[in-house]
Amino acid sequence: MNREQTILKFLIAAIGVYLTGMILPGVNVANVWIAIVVSAFIGLLNILLKPLLVILTIPITFLTFGLFLIVINGFMIYLADKIVPGFEVKTFWLAMVFSIVLSIITFLLERIFGIKPPTH
Repeated sequence: MNREQTILKFLIAAIGVYLTGMILPGVNVANVWIAIVVSAFIGLLNILLKPLLVILTIPITFLTFGLFLIVINGFMIYLADKIVPGFEVKTFWLAMVFSIVLSIITFLLERIFGIKPPTH
């Protein structure tokens, strides 16, 4: 993935955070700048913390057919809520819903802007 696509993906994620905050009651994203910070923070957590959490929870993830990954994503959203001022998610359950809605919105925006999913 080239630099332009990486920047576009980051901006799409920030727009996704902002739109998801507008859609879900109980979520507050103060402004676009906060959405950018939240997006960067979640991206950093995805790089640093998520691989460790996924490895540590392999048994439960296997038993739940991968659905436990939603809990991990919700945990990272909830962590962002606790650390980033101007971003608020009322409950942990809402953080999990936020992660699902955010995934859907960013998926749709990436398709609209022509970003192809990574091939392995």
